Order: sequence, then structure tokens, then C-alpha cells
Amino acid sequence: MSNFTELIQQEFHRNANNEIAIAQSQYMKNKFSFFGIKSPLRRELQKPFLVVKYLPSKSDLETIVKTLWLKPQRELHYFTQELVRKYILQFKKEDIVLFEFMILNNSWWDSVDFIAVNLVGKYFEMFPSQRDKYLKKWMNSNNIWLQRTCLLFQLKYKQQLDTALLTDLINKLLGSKEFFINKAIGWVLREYSKTNPNWVLDFVNKTDLSNLSRREAIRLLI
Repeated sequence: MSNFTELIQQEFHRNANNEIAIAQSQYMKNKFSFFGIKSPLRRELQKPFLVVKYLPSKSDLETIVKTLWLKPQRELHYFTQELVRKYILQFKKEDIVLFEFMILNNSWWDSVDFIAVNLVGKYFEMFPSQRDKYLKKWMNSNNIWLQRTCLLFQLKYKQQLDTALLTDLINKLLGSKEFFINKAIGWVLREYSKTNPNWVLDFVNKTDLSNLSRREAIRLLI
């Protein structure tokens, strides 16, 4: 297990580029350090570590995640979330605690969106009895990243999207001044407009959305 985490770090270190790293950090408002590995190269470098038959045991996943997620370099966070996705078929009820850890640490839109859609979204499909409990907890947390996760976990649900739930979540967040909340409201509505444009248009017309949310929501409808 420790060998696994050390090897991926060594691989990224060997391919570091300081000039690219500076530009990447600036793009992310200097919130994170970077090795300076662009996404196509990173995906190539990490590919051997994501081969299913060579993956570490699921029992080691939590330790691996926490080891790499708390490292400063953003590429390790990207790798880690993609690693977790490889274990979807092995998700257990208690894994929601690990996802919450990932959302709350080294938080920014790029990681939170991946976790919300690809991990939490799948988890709630597998363990629906957990959904309302955690959505209530997260909505009441006043943490914008947990709240953004509540809005976005249904992003790819298409016909399975629970419109009553989405309505309730959005209504509870109306009036927010947080860019990342209002952007997420618009995004999930825009995505659902591909499946049910009439519902989205009706919802937008009767809801006092922020200008940002409204603009994003109807982008594909005008």
C-alpha cells in the first residue's frame, strides 16, 4: 500500500515541469501546488496504476485516499478521485464518510464536481436509504462545497432525476450570494433541460433565481 502511494508520487515527480506548475497554480488562484503535468500526460502516467486487476485491496483504499488527498500537489488529488471511481462496484455503506472527507479537504470546484457526480451520485443510487440523511446534514452545514454536492449529485441522472428533491434543494438555497452555489443551480437545471426542457422552463419562470442561475439554466433553451 505504501509502495503504491510512493510510486505514483515518484512518477509525477519525474515528470514535473516548474513553468507549467506556476501557470496551473495561478489558474487555480494559487490555492494548490502543482507538479506541472498537463491532463493528457497525467492520464498517461497514471494509467498503469488504474488497471483493475492490479488495484490495491479495497480495504486499503481509505488509507491511500487520505495519504494522497492531503498532499499539496493537485495532480495527486485528481489521480486519487479517479482511483476511487475504480472501486464503484465495491462501494460500501460507510464509504460516504470518505467522500465527505474528500469534499471537505482541499476543496475547490474541480474536485468537488467530480466527487459529486461520479462518486456521491453513484453511491446514492446504490444506497438510497442514506440519501436524505446526508443531504439534510450537508444542506444544514453552511459549507458551500457540501451544498454544491447536494445540487450536483443528480447531474447525470437524466430521467431518474428527482424533480421534487431538486426543487426543494434549490428553494432552500435561493438568495445565496455564493457564486459556486448559484452556478451549480444553473448547471444542474441546464443539464436537466436536455432531458425535460418543459419542466426546466416552467421551473425557471416561477422561481426567483439569481441572474447567474437563470442565465445558466436556460442557455440551451433560447
